[in-house]
Amino acid sequence: MKANIWVMLEPTVLDPQGQTIQHALGSLGYTNVRGVRQGKFFVLDLDGISREDAEKQVERIAREVLANPVIEQFRFEIVE
Repeated sequence: MKANIWVMLEPTVLDPQGQTIQHALGSLGYTNVRGVRQGKFFVLDLDGISREDAEKQVERIAREVLANPVIEQFRFEIVE
């Protein structure tokens, strides 16, 4: 079983890296891109655990280790 976890800055937090990417895209002719938000993506390989326990552990890992709850939000999915 795998867990896919996405961590993104909260919408109210400035994203200078996203702004830099958007500017670069505009310079390359992609002028229709109006905004870019960058984030992090994690894949966890899980073994010997039930789906219910996996969901609990992955949420805890994302909240306590992978994301800064003050400025970031996260979502995850469990993939069999």
